[in-house]
Amino acid sequence: MEIKKQLENTALTVALIGRLDAVTAMELDKELKASISGVKELIFDLAQLDYIASAGLRILLKYQKLMDKNGNKMRIKNIKAEVKEVLDMAGFSDFLNIIDEKAKKLSLEF
Repeated sequence: MEIKKQLENTALTVALIGRLDAVTAMELDKELKASISGVKELIFDLAQLDYIASAGLRILLKYQKLMDKNGNKMRIKNIKAEVKEVLDMAGFSDFLNIIDEKAKKLSLEF
């Protein structure tokens, strides 16, 4: 998996490319721990994430709780259908802040 980070003021965008599994989840956790200080908004861009395993779900949950605890925001955007299906089946879509870009575009057209 490839991790691309972009810090803009206090907003950190993390783009994940490839597969988020048990091995790469540990790598992501290390990267986030090193980058999260001072971040008020954490955005995961999953446009190029092809697969997410339970270890990846745990990382999302961990950082959602951390951001909430500190009064900050975490959002997830650009989710592929396959990954969204896993989030839905695991019940994570109910409490993760998912930005549905397609829904926004459709609602703007009406």
